Amino acid sequence: MTPPPPPAHTRIAVIGLGYVGLPLAVEFGKRYDTVGFDIAPARVAELRQGRDSTREVEPAELAAAGLAFSDQLEDIRACNVYVVTVPTPIDDARRPDLGPLIRASREIGSLLAPGDTVIYESTVYPGCTEEVCVPILEAASGLVCDARAADGAASFRCGYSPERVNPGDRQHRVADIRKVTSGSTPEAADFIDALYAGIIRAGTHRASSIRVAEAAKVIENTQRDLNIALINDLAMLFNKLGIDTQEVLEAAGTKWNFLPFRPGLVGGHCISVDPYYLTHKAQQVGHHPDVILAGRRTNDGMGAYVAHEVIRLMLRKRINPVEARILVLGLSFKENCPDLRNTRVVDIVECLRGYNARVEVHDPLADAAEARREYGLDLVAPAAGEYDAIVLAVAHDAYRTLGAAGIRAYGKPGAVLYDVKSLLPRDAVDGRL
Repeated sequence: MTPPPPPAHTRIAVIGLGYVGLPLAVEFGKRYDTVGFDIAPARVAELRQGRDSTREVEPAELAAAGLAFSDQLEDIRACNVYVVTVPTPIDDARRPDLGPLIRASREIGSLLAPGDTVIYESTVYPGCTEEVCVPILEAASGLVCDARAADGAASFRCGYSPERVNPGDRQHRVADIRKVTSGSTPEAADFIDALYAGIIRAGTHRASSIRVAEAAKVIENTQRDLNIALINDLAMLFNKLGIDTQEVLEAAGTKWNFLPFRPGLVGGHCISVDPYYLTHKAQQVGHHPDVILAGRRTNDGMGAYVAHEVIRLMLRKRINPVEARILVLGLSFKENCPDLRNTRVVDIVECLRGYNARVEVHDPLADAAEARREYGLDLVAPAAGEYDAIVLAVAHDAYRTLGAAGIRAYGKPGAVLYDVKSLLPRDAVDGRL
């Protein structure tokens, strides 16, 4: 039986207005009274002015959504549904950093009234919502989660619906990707499923429990990480065998069930991070996830591998890497996206600088202030004929338009051109991953 739609007085607060939260808030805003909340005043200010620096939402779409934005908790106290989309990164030891999630839970708990609903979308390990977040909500609110509430006790509902946003992807938007939902009780699950069903054109999949929904999310990116690690491993092998990896993949791809993964750098806020949430939980319960960790080691080493290949090609052309000028094209973690979080392009830069090369970075989409703040890198406007080597690291459309001739124009005669993303024809480059 289809659950009834949420009541008309539903008022939603989306907590965290980044790549996940803002597009979701826009969709909710088309149907419900919605407030977007973020702790960064500058982010709230730009959204109030109709600008989205993540480039996920166009100004016209943002204006049409009719959203209110705030960085003040009191402005969302009147809401009765709180959707948490804060980041869940890892620390320097590659352990889950639940700090943003814990802070958001504590703040929401201070606002909760009986009957309110809290939905988490942030990627976590199985059990995190009920073991970490719910106790914080209970302590801060003085209420009890409905799953544990005695008859007549004041309670709140809780659920988990994993985000599936793909930054920079104009084909697969929030409403076009099927949504997994779950709730703390069958009644809560009904409510949450109906809430999302009202905005997701692709439909919903109701999981049997919050833990199942959490696990489903974390293995989506773990599976992708492992598949890319396999192709990266093969790329290194084929390079030693003198075989072009791209040609091998094109040939193998003629079979209907061959998965079309490509080698490359694995960064960003999801694929390179989420597996560590799963391995953290696995090790807590006494399981050593050998395969997952092996894939992570392979992918984490690809930046250094690319740098060493560039140096090898330079030496073959008798170009001394010491004090050589090397241009890296692209800094964001993926193409056509300004997101710099956990980009592994920095591994290439650091490794090349280890040879005392002078490395400069260009990216037409990245925010220069963020690049300087997060990585100490000053983005440049490259001049023609200046570089001993060029590394095409990110497949931005701007570089595709420039083409091999335009990119080679940045280099000196005989400069090395290495293509990480196989964006250019094989015969136009000196090497590619």
